[in-house]
This record gives sequence, structure tokens and C-alpha cells, in this order.
Amino acid sequence: MNPPVTLGIASLAHVLGEPCDVAETAGSYVDDPERVIRWGYRTFHRAPEGVGQTRLAADAARRALDAAGLTPSDIDYLVVADSGVPEYLNWDASAAVARELELGATPTLLATQGCASAVTALQQIAGIMAVREDVQRVLLVAVHRVSEAHINRMRNNTCLGSDGAAAAVVQRGHDRLQWLATEQIVDPRYVDFFRVEFGGGAAPVGANLEVDQLALVHQHFRREPEQLTQFVKDVDHKVAEVVERACERAGVSTSQLRRLIYLNDNQHSLAGVAKTTGVPLEHTNAELSAELGHVGCADQLLCLSLYDQRGELAPGDLVALAGLSGGMQWFCSLVRV
Repeated sequence: MNPPVTLGIASLAHVLGEPCDVAETAGSYVDDPERVIRWGYRTFHRAPEGVGQTRLAADAARRALDAAGLTPSDIDYLVVADSGVPEYLNWDASAAVARELELGATPTLLATQGCASAVTALQQIAGIMAVREDVQRVLLVAVHRVSEAHINRMRNNTCLGSDGAAAAVVQRGHDRLQWLATEQIVDPRYVDFFRVEFGGGAAPVGANLEVDQLALVHQHFRREPEQLTQFVKDVDHKVAEVVERACERAGVSTSQLRRLIYLNDNQHSLAGVAKTTGVPLEHTNAELSAELGHVGCADQLLCLSLYDQRGELAPGDLVALAGLSGGMQWFCSLVRV
């Protein structure tokens, strides 16, 4: 019931690619733009040509350090969460970000567990602090950059992909935005959902923007259509279940939740999550989602950063950072403002 260490978020910051109007640009990505427009997104963000994850992550990290009044020398550990196609193979993106920030020999960790990477990393950071008393401050950076050579940002799933990064300075003993617990539910039967079919060792070449990743889901259930219907229903219920488990682990009630920050998903999906969790839609990130688009594993920290920046978090608020990741896995971390 009690975390192994007390840690909180001392500062938050974010960067985004250039804003693009969905209605004006959807036709250049898909041949059925009305389908995308119905998702309810108004804007998505696209990084300029040549700006990759390393640049986005480093820019967000610098802003978080500045917001906390710190320098790179004050950081004891760097954790980089990256949910996009990596810039290079056989390459450590966390070390690349460390080089950009001039962190020297500061140890790093790279988290690549899809959209779960940043939220579940809070638990990993707690573990690091529990076994290393010398680690006082950890810089957590979550980044997502859609590789349009691999993925069509409007056809990969039912989220509209955006480019950006969010960063947090996580500090031992900090009394604000304290981490309480993390919970995960994994169902490996669906590990192939949303995978990119080329670019890895199994299929190094074969770029094709017309590949529909959602087809993998339908292919899995091709002989059992009723199971597909049940799976769609189960998705939201598992979100509610993982939130309940996190609350149980933290010794709090789901009725105490003040805000649920989910993936920056489409509006229909967010309404479903609100219904199953019992959190009013206006207390979710539905409005921010329409403005931001899905920034991969950075969604939750990005929305938390914006709520904090806008003064929309009150002391004592219980916030659930939850989501769904390919794999399939559902996840939730709780923080207390």
C-alpha cells in the first residue's frame, strides 16, 4: 500500500510539432477523410523535416530543467520513453538524448513499450530510487515522432498521430504530483496488433504507406467475428479494471479520482472510457485530445503539463494517468497533486 520511496514531479514541460488543421489535411493522407474527421480531432502536430525524436526530447528536457531551476549536472539519471519507429537501428536513443543535453556519464534507461512507456516508467524510476540512495533526481522524457515512411498517421489505428515530447523532473521526497502506484494488465494474445510490418529484422524493406494496421485486428478475428465485437467491448472495461487495480494498490477509491488522463484518443473512445470508469467526460482529457492529437507515450505527461501550466490542478487532486498500448496492455499510474 505504501510506495517504496516518496517521489514527486518537480517540473513539467513539453514541445510540439507545427499545428495542422485536420479537415484541411486529411485528404492528403487518406482517401476517406470524412472517416478521420469524425474522430473529433481538430488539430494534429507534425515536426519539421529533419527534426527527429532526439531533438524533440532534448528540447522538452531543457524546458523541464529550466522550469525546475536546474542544470544537467543536477540530474542523476535519465529515462527516455520512445513510442515511435526509432531514428536508427542498433542505437541507444537515451544515450543520444544524454549527449544532446551534455549529461556526461549520467546513467540512462530507454523505455520502448509503446504508449505505456512513460506512464509505467514512473514505477521503474521508483525502483531505481529504492535501490540507489544516490539517485535524487531523474529526468523523464517521453517522445513520439511519426515516421511517415513507415506509418500513415491517419491510418495506423483510430488515433491521429502527432509529433512531440514531454519531460518531467522526478525528485525524491518532492511533495507535489507524488507518484502513488502503477498497475498493468497484459494480454499477449494480441501482441501483433498494430505492429509495423517492415523495417525490422524479419522484413527489412517494403515501405508501403497504404498498409492498414487495423487490418491486423480484423485478420486476427477473421473466423470469429463475435469475438471481435467482444474484444472491442473489453478494451474499455480493462481500462476501468487497471484503474481500479491501481487505486487498490494505492489504498484509495476510484470515487476519489478528480481527473483521468487517458490516451489522446478519438472522441468516441474517450466517451466510452469515461462511461466505464465512471469519470465524467469533462474530467478526462477529451478536449485536449482534440487539440493535440495522439503523441504516443507522451500523451499523459503532455496533458498533465498543460493542465499544470493552465492552473487546472488543485492541491490534493487524485489523477489517473492511464492508457492502452500495443502488446496488448492496459496501464495506469496514480499521482496526487
